[in-house]
Amino acid sequence: MSVLRTLLASLLILAAGVATLAAATDGFRAFTSETARRVDVRAHPRALPAVPLQTAGGQITSAAALRGRWLLVEFIYTRCMTYCSVQGGEFARLQRELAAPIAADKVVLVSVSFDPGRDGPAQLADYQRRFGDDGEGWIAVRPTSERDLAALMRVFGTTAVPDGLGGFVHNAAIAVVDPAGRLVAIMDWNDPDGAARYVMRRLAP
Repeated sequence: MSVLRTLLASLLILAAGVATLAAATDGFRAFTSETARRVDVRAHPRALPAVPLQTAGGQITSAAALRGRWLLVEFIYTRCMTYCSVQGGEFARLQRELAAPIAADKVVLVSVSFDPGRDGPAQLADYQRRFGDDGEGWIAVRPTSERDLAALMRVFGTTAVPDGLGGFVHNAAIAVVDPAGRLVAIMDWNDPDGAARYVMRRLAP
């Protein structure tokens, strides 16, 4: 009987462990916090906050003003020489490859600075020029207050921590926002083609 009780207790502990793991990994789909974030976004699209955004041209726009189009969004700071440099080049390439839906006003590329104190309109414009922006369908913006920046970063799951050398340690991704203004997918920062395919599949008749 003692062997049976031990076996039964072990099975109960194992079942509890499996249930806990399933809950923690969203049904075994997410084994890292980043994967969990992506799974959660796909299951529960997040509405973008209605915050003003200043463009490289100095105008004020907002997520609400961009509704009706698919948005591919990256978070950057213009002095960054690592991820942001690669992403800037890739956004310029996407600008060319998505020229048709951009011209049809169905897609906009958006670079959001998480360093708005240093990245003014001039710095944002220089960032775009540096990577060959052709002036169509790609905007670089900055939030106009720290509170708005925090709200945006919270929704997108963006993390940027000062590195003590004047820069930031930060995560990177390409976020997809649907025409209703909802964050619906997060793609790898180095997979712009995957992000483009995601949007083009949904634009196909």
